[in-house]
Amino acid sequence: MHTNESAENYLETILVLSKRRPVVRAVDVAAELDFKKSSVSVAMKKLREGGQIQVSPEGYITLTESGREIAGRIYERHQLLSAWLVRLGVDPQVAAEDACRIEHVISAESFEALRRHAGKQG
Repeated sequence: MHTNESAENYLETILVLSKRRPVVRAVDVAAELDFKKSSVSVAMKKLREGGQIQVSPEGYITLTESGREIAGRIYERHQLLSAWLVRLGVDPQVAAEDACRIEHVISAESFEALRRHAGKQG
């Protein structure tokens, strides 16, 4: 399933928050991204309609299988790219910001090549 960069960022944020807290709500996503709750609510509606998230009656957000797959892929890219840039001498904050941009546009083929190369470096 094709998603845009914004949707990928939301899904990745939900994944990261779910690792840190027992439940994730739209207000948590808004706080994490420093967005208005109204903007997050619109995005959550689109993700729910797209089948990437489920929202309980209490407002708890969980990733569907599809949402988890997308979020996991983006999160893995972010982690590998950030670490790789830091090893190359890039400031960690800059590396994280650059990785956030690169993770959405890099092809699967190029990312696989980077992953293989990074694995050889240990």
